[in-house]
Amino acid sequence: MRAIRHLSVLAALFVPLANAEGLYQVEMILIRQNAEPALYHAPAPEDWRAGATALAADAERPARLSDTLQRLQANGDYSVLLHKAWEQTLSDEPSRVALSAGEQAYGRSPIEGTLSLTEGRFIAAQARFWVNQLDGNGSVLRSEQFKQSNSNMKRGQLNFLDGGHLALLIKVTPAGMRKLPEPDPELMEQ
Repeated sequence: MRAIRHLSVLAALFVPLANAEGLYQVEMILIRQNAEPALYHAPAPEDWRAGATALAADAERPARLSDTLQRLQANGDYSVLLHKAWEQTLSDEPSRVALSAGEQAYGRSPIEGTLSLTEGRFIAAQARFWVNQLDGNGSVLRSEQFKQSNSNMKRGQLNFLDGGHLALLIKVTPAGMRKLPEPDPELMEQ
């Protein structure tokens, strides 16, 4: 009987709480890998937000990946298209945020897309972005699309989602967690 009690206590420790919510800082960098040829797709549909919540200005936070951003900008192999940092609550239900950047023309932006995050044993992310070339009337001339997901992201760890010519660096850190020093890239190559 004692063994059953101990097993139930141990099982409770490893089972995530249903509908538990946590506050996280999310930071993402959308990049173009310049060595890869651009692939053009159909433009984003008119309802590309489709149920996603627009990122509120008061949710934005100071970026923590400034060292990574500087290395990317100094390297001619990459072009930084979008860099955002914000705070949001995550739970076991997907939370979708709509992001856009650049000067809007008739409701369309040069960069628009959604990021869906779910908290569980790991963080699950689904990202879909369009990089648009707009004409003077706000019509999309050409569009590059990024669509990737990762369901095994560890909290506080920088993750790379590779979409070919477009890629996403994303870090999801519990709010209030101190910034850990990033490893020296030279040591990582050894």
